Amino acid sequence: MTARGLGRGFDALIPTELVDDEFDPTAPEDAQISKLRELKLSDVVADEEQPRREFKLEQLEALANSIREHGVLQPIVVVKTTNGKYKIVAGERRWRASKLAEREKIPAIVRTLTDQNRLELSLIENVQREDLNAIETATAYAKLKNQFNLTTAEIAKRVGKSESAIINTMRLLSLPDEAKKVMVEKGLSEGQMRPLVTADLKVVEKILPRIVEEGWSARKVEQYMVAVKSGAKKSSAVVHGYADEERDLERSLGMRVKIRTSVRGTGDIMVKFKNEKELKKICSMLMK
Repeated sequence: MTARGLGRGFDALIPTELVDDEFDPTAPEDAQISKLRELKLSDVVADEEQPRREFKLEQLEALANSIREHGVLQPIVVVKTTNGKYKIVAGERRWRASKLAEREKIPAIVRTLTDQNRLELSLIENVQREDLNAIETATAYAKLKNQFNLTTAEIAKRVGKSESAIINTMRLLSLPDEAKKVMVEKGLSEGQMRPLVTADLKVVEKILPRIVEEGWSARKVEQYMVAVKSGAKKSSAVVHGYADEERDLERSLGMRVKIRTSVRGTGDIMVKFKNEKELKKICSMLMK
């Protein structure tokens, strides 16, 4: 049994647990150098340099109850130390809960430090080359967080992107499997698909063919989803979705700006000025 496809189940708030080996850039290499084993809990030790030191007892008890019933569904990741023990790279919470559940062994993906570093570098290099599709990129980020214990801030720093960009890309992994496949096959952009992340499955199934067949832009998808979520039934329903443009105008004007549009694409721009001087500045810019 290989270690492929074992990066599942680590963060309920940001759904980055779906490390599907179909989209994992380093799955073949991981399978070759990693070993899946059952280790004695007594042979596994926590990483003293791991920054996370607080584990809520009630959450550990809940996980322990799940482990008693179903076992440990996701292996921890460890590296072998010089004294024959196995140091946890990712999964300390599962290890602690397993001890509470009085388990004797725990499934673990065993790597050497060299292998761990090599895989991490390989993933980062894949992402930095920017030749991955958005789902492969999201999977790489998820693997770095799940199996390499990197925070989103650390991932962002290593790949040269903002932390919000990392989080938004990883959220694509919560899309239905069919939507992810269509996204890859049809070359849909992250912007086109991101509004569907939190949508109901029936809505995704309804709108996805139209996005593909009618070539909807990211803005149109966003507008449509806002209208759906607000319960609007008329095509004139007011929707939003121009945050970037609002920020650009605010930087240029030095004033608060709000853009409101309809599903049909019509709308208005509202600029909030504080005094007559700011009003004259707006008028002067418009008359140039």
